[in-house]
Parts: sequence; structure tokens; C-alpha cells
Amino acid sequence: MYFPIHCKSVEASTIRSQISVGIRAILAISIYAVITNHSIAQDTEPSDHEHVEEIVVVGDLGSIPTEEVESVFGFGKSLKDTPRSASSVSEEMLERFLISDIDELISLTPGSFTQSFFGVAGSLDIRGTPGETYFRGIRRLDNPGNYPTPIAASSRIDIVRGPPSPIHGPAKIGGYLDFYPKSAHVDSHMNHEEISTGSVAFESGSWQRRIGKFEFGGLRDLSDNHLGYRVFGEIEDSGSYYNHTSRSQRILQASFDLDFDQMEWQFGGMYHRADTNEIGGWNRITQELIDHGTYVAGTPQPLDANGDGFISHQEFDVNNDGWSDLSPFIPLIHPGATVSFDPSSNDGTCMIGETPVFGCFPELLSLSDVEVTTIDGSQVLVDPLDQQASDVLTLYFDVILWFNNGWEVTNQLFFETYDILTEVALGFSQFHDSWVIEDKLIFNNTFEWEEKSLGIQVSPSVRYTDFLHADDFVNEHFDRPDLTKPRSAEVRRLLATQIDADYTTYADGDYLDLGFAVLTDFDWQGLNVLTGLRYDKINVRSREIVDKLLLPTPTYPCADASCIITNSEDDPGTVSWTVSISWNTPWEIRPYFTASQQGTVVAGQGAEITPSNVATGHSVDDSRLSEVGVKGNLLEDTFYFAVSKFRQERTDAGSQMIVTNQATETTGMEFELRWLVNEKLLVSATRTTTDVININTIDQGGRFSFIGADDVPGVPMNDFYGGTLSGFIAPQPLNARRAGMPENIWSATATYNFGNGLAINFSSVAVAATESSFSRSIKLPAYTLVNLGAVYEFSNWKLGLSFKNVTDERYFRANFPNLFGGVIVLPELPRNFALSLQYDW
Repeated sequence: MYFPIHCKSVEASTIRSQISVGIRAILAISIYAVITNHSIAQDTEPSDHEHVEEIVVVGDLGSIPTEEVESVFGFGKSLKDTPRSASSVSEEMLERFLISDIDELISLTPGSFTQSFFGVAGSLDIRGTPGETYFRGIRRLDNPGNYPTPIAASSRIDIVRGPPSPIHGPAKIGGYLDFYPKSAHVDSHMNHEEISTGSVAFESGSWQRRIGKFEFGGLRDLSDNHLGYRVFGEIEDSGSYYNHTSRSQRILQASFDLDFDQMEWQFGGMYHRADTNEIGGWNRITQELIDHGTYVAGTPQPLDANGDGFISHQEFDVNNDGWSDLSPFIPLIHPGATVSFDPSSNDGTCMIGETPVFGCFPELLSLSDVEVTTIDGSQVLVDPLDQQASDVLTLYFDVILWFNNGWEVTNQLFFETYDILTEVALGFSQFHDSWVIEDKLIFNNTFEWEEKSLGIQVSPSVRYTDFLHADDFVNEHFDRPDLTKPRSAEVRRLLATQIDADYTTYADGDYLDLGFAVLTDFDWQGLNVLTGLRYDKINVRSREIVDKLLLPTPTYPCADASCIITNSEDDPGTVSWTVSISWNTPWEIRPYFTASQQGTVVAGQGAEITPSNVATGHSVDDSRLSEVGVKGNLLEDTFYFAVSKFRQERTDAGSQMIVTNQATETTGMEFELRWLVNEKLLVSATRTTTDVININTIDQGGRFSFIGADDVPGVPMNDFYGGTLSGFIAPQPLNARRAGMPENIWSATATYNFGNGLAINFSSVAVAATESSFSRSIKLPAYTLVNLGAVYEFSNWKLGLSFKNVTDERYFRANFPNLFGGVIVLPELPRNFALSLQYDW
């Protein structure tokens, strides 16, 4: 396999100089704080820096949110006292319910239903739109589906719904998952006896599931200082329910906590290598296929003229006019209308009803050897040559200082880089070679007088992102492969990443974000007012590498590159703010209201910003949120509930990244309940209603989409399955609601500990029916999933058994519904099981 060598070519000396100055300034303040703290420590006794005894309720598995979390506003508040819709999932909950990827979090937290990103569980959809992933409070590089997020390596996951607070900087509107790695925290007030613990585990299960894990950690005395450490590793080599699919992963994570009396260092990192492939799901979809598994089989016309086993872009251009001859375009179509197909023309134009179809060559689009058959969910769009290889390295170094005057100073330094290659033999490839470094300094203090308190945070930050990204998606014909037959040269395209040429886009650039935020947290007799203000100045540069491109294409419809914005630079600024008012009643019930505006950088799948978005001033946008809710911790902190109603929007229809960041307006309601009935029984329930409107669909009166057979019911499907029919779809009346996102979702869980080492668990998720595509020609049925499991602990051993989808429910998830939903869909997993065995010491 040929791997292209990617070279950075954008001159970045100015931006690197700016980032150097910014980081030096922040580090200088940190060094000054260290020196000042050292002198204070020499003259005074150590302070009792905000030590709060943690109260643990036996049996709650960390599910009752009484602990302080900083992932929402940065202040140490419990989730009950946090005026935003948010949830925490503990390490114990993940282990009890044997949750292995982020898609399964839907049973434990509302607002987290996630559409399929070609079968790769990269990041959550939150409130119906793509979310972010954070690592210990710092935003990671974009990962909508570049690699599976390894949640098994986490000690806690916080899910925050809606745009983040100003302390975290620009981010997407939907919300974010904040990942906290396994760590060994050192508390200066604990007795520091040297200890060492660890475990080894093995998991097996359906479809050759093979996962090995190890973990060890402890506390050590280093002279007068104390070191906590924890190391986690995972090795996976598993098969899959889906044909030609496997998953191999290598994860190594280490975290350290070094206590210097009035100063603490927290540092570590994670390396993640994943080798798998995208899963396109079923093609040639119809309502008959969804309901009964009825599939139209047939072979496309051969196009491999030179016999090398692949179809090049040039071989798709049979008439040598510079354009693919298998991608007919319909200027306007009203889906569902009864129309007929007139294939008589051979001049590149044919008719669907009275609508002309441009670039139409019927003799190339039709199938041969057509027959009607049935398929099962394992027969999907995966070729043995498909691959998705990712290398991700994440590092962090935090310095925390406590001063005798009450100030706490934290400097967070974060670095992440990834190198990702995706190849799909039917006609798609891309790579990302990007990295980010961020340094955030936080000054934090709380002032108290009489019955009042005022918390203050002041935070300058600098973040620099460097990207090199390329896509190759022209001549991606989902319907050409016949899922009942082996893949061959009839459906395999020569990919740009194999020859390092003929890319659709090839962007190289960087952006620097200089931010400054101030937050206040005022308390008086149960009344809380939280405010925040932030300004970000962002320098963005992006360049399209024209020599690497295939021209012309629908993206750049000019053969001489005259239509391409090759170089662009912009210096946009964005203001973020938040205001929250809440009241902690005497009954431990807290109503709240929050209004906020948050900046967002409109970056793509590989953290890239396109030159056109930069040149038109659409590289940065902002989102708005209004949310009202009620939370409570009742029955001596054994019964937690939260309910919220929200409206959030990002309305600039011209500022779009269709994969990661679209202009939307979302309204809905979320409910969450967690109840420790007694020391043995823990139950939870959630309810979500979500309505997501695509703003750009309203703005344009419709949207571009791939067209499926049920969109044009009068056209024989075998007449165009050899290529891709696409066009501008304008339903009458216009419905701009985002397809593939169920309006109503319910979930419930329960776990019972018998007290003799045996615990059992149950979870269920009920999902309403939804449409597969924007055209709404295909409906995906409602479904209810039921999972059962048990854990048995004896001596130093722990045995876990989990049955997923025990009723063998047949269900589906939409796959890129706004663009591809009419032609592909992902059939989900049937009944399966997982078994784990762990030894602790």
C-alpha cells in the first residue's frame, strides 16, 4: 500500500512567533507564581487549601452526582448546583454495564443519541448535532469518525449539553463529552502510606471479541513529596458482525500526580493506535429492504479500461469531456412524485418526468443480471481493501498552586496530534495530519463576607492548530457494489491516497486563538448568579494545494483552477458570554435559567478550515442558548433528578461544514433520574425530546442530496444503480427538520447487588421512528433495546457477563442522513454477548 508523504508548505513563521510570545507570557506568569508561592511557603505554615471531605454513598456506583465537577463552568460545583444540563458517568457504571463505546451512553444520559458516522464511534451527537470531545477540560482535535474514542480508559465521563461556557473557549453548539483518564490523585491531607494496586483483564464475546487490559498504580514517597501514578493499557484484536470488518487497537495511558505541599503537578498522556474500517451499511435501500430485507442484486457496467483492477477518475469519464459520466444531476426534484424515466437520449441529457437530467448516460448507469433476493445485516458496504488507520498522541502537564491569601493558580498545558488515513475501495479516501497545542492559565479565588460569597476566575489562553487535510470523494458511487457478490474491479476505484493525486480538496494551514475570559460566581442565601465573558482573537490561514487536485469537479467546476480560492487569511474576533440565575431552595431543589452566546470555529473532520470559509469571513461563528431547568438531590442525597427545556441555535447559513458543524436551530426537553433505593438497588431513567431544524435548508428552500430509488418511484431502480443520481431536493411542503434524529427517546436502567459478590443489571432504550433521509421517502422503524448483565466478585477475581439486544430487535441508524440517507443505512447489531474476567491485586 502506498502512503503519500505530506509536506507542510504554508509559511507559518509569523503565527509560530505569536504563539511563542503567548506561551512565554503565560509561562512567565506561572513561574512568577511558583517563585512567589515558594517564598510564602518558607515564611508560613502550609495552608489548608480548600480541602473538602468527600461523602460516598455506598452502592451508588458514583452515579449520584454529589462530587464537585469543573467541566461545565470551571468552578467546583456539583451537577445539582450547576445551572446547565449535564451528566456524569463513573468508571464503576461503565464497568457494571460493560459499556465499550460512546454510542452505548444513550442508556445512561439524555440527549446523546448519535447517528452513524459510517460505523465509527468517534464523538457523540448531543442534542441532535455533532458534539466535541474534551480531555480533562481541554478541547481535543475534531473526531466525528476518525477513530473510535476509547472510553474504557476513563475514570469519569462528563456529558455537557449545549455550547460550553466561556472558560473553555470556542466550540460547537451541540455540547461535549469530557474524558477524564484513570489517575491516582494525591491529597496533601491523607496519610501517605506507600501502596501499589493493579489488575489484568480479558474480554471475549460474539464475533471473535478479544480484548486484553492491564492497569497498575499507587502512591510513592519522594523525599518530602508524594507521587501518585496510574498506568493503563489495552490491546484489542476483534472481529465484527459485519463482513470484511475487524478492529485492532493499542492504548497506553499514564497519569502522574506529584504533590509539593502548596503546589501540585498533574501530568501524563495517552497513545492510541486503531486499525479498522468504515462501515457504509446497506446500499440500494428501499422501504422494502428496511421492512423485509428485499434487495435488488445486479452487476454494474465494467469501466476498468486498462485492466489494472481499479477504475480511475479518467476511466469514469467515458466521453472525455472532463466530467464523470456516472453522476447525473437533477436541478430540482420533489421526492415521491410519480415520474417516468426517458433513457432515449444519448447526448448526456435524459428526462425524469418533465425534469431534464444532466450528465445522463443510461447505457452506463444500468445493471445487468438483475434479480430480487434478500440480505441480512452483516452484508454491508465493506471491501477487504478498506482501511482506517489512526495514530493519536495526547499529552498534558498541569501546575496547580495554592496561596495563603486564598488564590489558586492553575496552568494547563495540552498537546495532541493525529495522523489518520481512511480508504474505502468503492470511491472515498482522505487523510488528516494535524496537531494542536493549548496553554490555559486560570486564576481562581473565592471571597466570603457575612452570608455572601463571590468566586472569580480570570483566564488568558493561547491555542494553536496546524492542519494538513485532503479529501477524495468524487465518483463515490454507493449503489455500484452488489452486496450479494464479492468485490471486484467493477466497483473498486483508484484512490487519491494511493497515487497522491486527484484529490477533491487538499487544504494546508493553521490558526491561532488568543483568548481572555472572566467568570464570577455569586452566592447569597441560596441565590446564585453566575456570569462569564470571553473574547477570542483568531488568526486563520488556509491554502488549497491546486497541483494535488482533480479538476474539474462539482466542488471546483473549472479545469484551469480559476474558480479556486488558493490562499486566504483572516483575523476574526468572537465574543462569548453567559448569565445563569439559580436558587437553592430549603428542600435541596434548584430551579435555574441560563442564557449564553458562544463562539465556534467552523473546522472540518481533520481540524481544517477551508480557504473559501476564511475568504468569505465564515471561519468563525457563534451560537446561542437559552435553557430553563430544575434539579434536586433528595432523600439524603440518594435521589437525584434534573429536567430542562432548551432552545439553541447557530444561524449563519453561509458558515457550514457539512460533516462537523452545520447551522441549526434546536429545541427540546431532557429529563434524568437516578435513585439509590437502598444499598443494593440503583435505578435510573431518562427522557429526551429533540427537534433539530437545518437553517441552511430553510435559507435555500431545499438541499443537495443523493437520490434513492424511493425518491423517484416511477424510475426502475436497476436503470441507475450503476452510478449516482443526485440533485437539489425540494419537498413540498418544505420540512427542514434534520432526518435520522428521533424526536423521542426513553431509557431505564437498574442494578441490584445481592451483597454476596453477585450483582445483576438491566438497561433498556426505546427510540421513536424517524426518516432515513431529508427526502423522507424511507422510514426507519421505532425500536426497543433490552440489555441484561451480571457481575460476580470472589476473592481477587471479578467475572462479568453481558447480553446486548436480548430480544434480537431489528433496527437501523441513519448514515449521513442529510446527504446520503436516501441511498445507504446502517443495520445495527443483533443479539450478542460479552464476557470479562479480571484479577485485582
